[in-house]
Amino acid sequence: MAAALEEARAAAARGEVPVGAVVVAPDGRIVARAGNRTRERHDPTAHAEILALRAACAMAGSERLPGHDLYVTLEPCPMCASAIGQARIARLYYGASDAKSGGVAHGPRIFDHPQSHHVPEVYDSIAATAAEELLKAFFARRRGGVD
Repeated sequence: MAAALEEARAAAARGEVPVGAVVVAPDGRIVARAGNRTRERHDPTAHAEILALRAACAMAGSERLPGHDLYVTLEPCPMCASAIGQARIARLYYGASDAKSGGVAHGPRIFDHPQSHHVPEVYDSIAATAAEELLKAFFARRRGGVD
């Protein structure tokens, strides 16, 4: 999760919502890492998870990543949760919960639907305090007109 937090900090420095994601191969190597780039790319799908999954799939030469783990600093939204299932991620570790826009433990709970063909093991609240502090500081700056 430390690497995902680094990506979140880098995203914040770019003016993006501070979310970071890291894909880890079955052998423990980080094979992809990303932070949000929606504003930079003018792309609503450029969430950290999507970018990390795309890079890991390109490296693997496959649309699926069986046995891989995904670490992300914020509970994935419904779009990202669906992509995680489509990629066949084995284990999802996330930090802060997202009661407003989450898609795993909140909102539509993507993995609870019968249409979800693959359900990863899910572990929440990993380094949640650090992830929450990044998000709170980012949005406080935005509301204060600093960003």
